[in-house]
Amino acid sequence: MTLLTRRNALKLGLAGGALLAGSSLAMAQLRIVVEGANFQPLPIAIPDFASSDPAFGREIAEIVRNNLRRSGLFLPLDPASLPVQMGDVDATPDFPTWRTANVDALVMGGVERGAQISSSVRVWDTQQAAQVVGKSYNTDANSSRRVAHIISDAIYESLAGSTGYFDTRVIYVAESGPKANRVRRLAIMDQDGANVQYLTDGASMALTPRFSPDGDMVTYMNFADGNPQVYLLQLSTGRQQRLTDVGAMTFAPRFSPDGSTVAFSVEQAGATNIYTTSINGGQPLQLTSGAAIDTGPSYSPDGSRIVFESDRGGAPQIYMMRAGGGNAQRISFGQGSYSTPVWSPKGDLIAFTRQSGGQFNIGIMNADGSGERMLYSSFHAEGPTWAPNGRVIMFFQDPGGNDGPKLMSVDIWGRNLLTIPTESYASDPAWSDLRR
Repeated sequence: MTLLTRRNALKLGLAGGALLAGSSLAMAQLRIVVEGANFQPLPIAIPDFASSDPAFGREIAEIVRNNLRRSGLFLPLDPASLPVQMGDVDATPDFPTWRTANVDALVMGGVERGAQISSSVRVWDTQQAAQVVGKSYNTDANSSRRVAHIISDAIYESLAGSTGYFDTRVIYVAESGPKANRVRRLAIMDQDGANVQYLTDGASMALTPRFSPDGDMVTYMNFADGNPQVYLLQLSTGRQQRLTDVGAMTFAPRFSPDGSTVAFSVEQAGATNIYTTSINGGQPLQLTSGAAIDTGPSYSPDGSRIVFESDRGGAPQIYMMRAGGGNAQRISFGQGSYSTPVWSPKGDLIAFTRQSGGQFNIGIMNADGSGERMLYSSFHAEGPTWAPNGRVIMFFQDPGGNDGPKLMSVDIWGRNLLTIPTESYASDPAWSDLRR
């Protein structure tokens, strides 16, 4: 089976043939700008996609609507209220009719499923009577949801001024069974909760999964050997192996931006320090030393620096050092203790968990530690992970009692708090990059 990739998807531009014939790209006037407390999502009309199988066209359009709605930036209008119930991707819209219906942003799509799926989409600015974007994709018959996600990304990028994040996956720890004896296994799903697959069988506990940049490798903490040890799992083959043999316990792994190296923590002789090692083996390199607990390393997107948590000053705080170790500087100075720092894919922000006053907070700060803002507060919430466009954070929240944890997301403006659907209790999420 050949999966749809962004490299082989046919992206139509101004010279893209009949799809764009007779149209011009709209100037950047129809654009979402998020600022201030009174932000209102952009109403957008998305009729059912044209198709010889109307149910299939409706299904693809509904996935697109749901993606855009969950972003918090768009308000898809009720399809039953639209002047046109099914779109025509090959025709220029009747702009006066859409303007009368108070529609500024209009999406027309078409999709056909046979031996392959062929799809196309056009986004229109009805006020300017001009096309914003037009694209077409072909893929195998099993990739219909991916087509819908990539179309959603194209719409998001054309109107929100940033790459989308819908054609992504999330790996997490699926938890089941009684609270005192939970089975914890790795699971992977699309970002909207669909297409769940279980990667480990639960015979040994698995925690803190993290994607490699290419999305094919996962590093995580495996208890198969008794004490926790860092493992690698290749998704395309199912092959697993222990990363390295050093110390009584290894944990908190994360890949470098180029995917060649894993940073992780080692507990040895009562001290916990940060090491790195190649995914192909070799001698681990120790980056920190001393009696403190140094853990939770996360690379900057350019690979030059690492943020981590350490209790070297008493309570756990966030520190930054060179990727090769040395010259660690504290960057968190708020009330309480800090943990789980994660660098934004854009390099401008660091997400973290802060515990103070009996509450857990999911927050962000600038890369130098300034501008700290709390996005969510709860009895127990931790483990932030970034969407690849750096605009949304996913984390897990545990309400306590007999219930278990669930996945949630919030945007960097502290808006649009969502619960992510999962088949079981869920914790330790990690967001993939856009699929390739």
